[in-house]
Amino acid sequence: MTYSIVGYDPEQKEWGIAVQSKFLGVGSVVPFAKAGIGAVATQSYANTAYGPQALQLMEEGKTAEEALEIITKDDPERHLRQVGLIDAWGHAATFTGEGCYDWAGGITGNHFAAQGNILVDSKTVKAMGETFESTTGSLADRLLQALDAGQEAGGDSRGMQSAAILVVKENGGYGGFNDRYIDLRVDDHSTPIKELQRIYLMHQLYFKETNPGRVVLIEGEIQENLQKELKRLGYAGQGKSLHQCLKDYLHTENFEMREQEENYIDLDVLNYMKMQNR
Repeated sequence: MTYSIVGYDPEQKEWGIAVQSKFLGVGSVVPFAKAGIGAVATQSYANTAYGPQALQLMEEGKTAEEALEIITKDDPERHLRQVGLIDAWGHAATFTGEGCYDWAGGITGNHFAAQGNILVDSKTVKAMGETFESTTGSLADRLLQALDAGQEAGGDSRGMQSAAILVVKENGGYGGFNDRYIDLRVDDHSTPIKELQRIYLMHQLYFKETNPGRVVLIEGEIQENLQKELKRLGYAGQGKSLHQCLKDYLHTENFEMREQEENYIDLDVLNYMKMQNR
């Protein structure tokens, strides 16, 4: 009922999963990952014990292939299962039980495993793999592009309902307190991948570090646009300085990560303001 891709970025030391399904809240069932250890996607009559079991085995030093063999060999319903894994070194493994509904199967490649069941045909997993290997950018960017390519190639034969992305990295979570770098879900939507991509862009705006090249002095046309948008959004007036109005906006909208020193602004914030509530 699902197609997914697990991947690894050796430069940034990130592990992740992207998944879509004609199933409510697929993000609550399929993805499991732990920084420094690996990632797992368990689907098709999903045995959710596969996630923690495989991560534990890989933490003990097992490869993705070894962990896959162990978690499936004694499962009496292994013929109905599908699972993809990637380990700490980026080695990938995928398994599709012979009882999974057609079309069902998976492929592995350089730092990825792509798999799906009840698909239109094999083009979905092939497109995911080719896109992951040929695109650049962050791991999350590549996973989402791969997921989108899979849908364009056919996707789930029953349609779409939910999608999710989970990416982990050491101290990558909010405040650096855990490894949950990106953890986003669309539980019920007519176009869940597009909605997931939109939410991901919002996540990057809220939490990604500002690009220094996007920080500019508030003057001239930039100042005029900022004053206009702050007024339109209800943050101007009451005798407050432009700096205080901008600060009020940033703190109300949870853009503290994008706050700059006085008289400077991140252009990504200004661009978002222009689109907000249009």
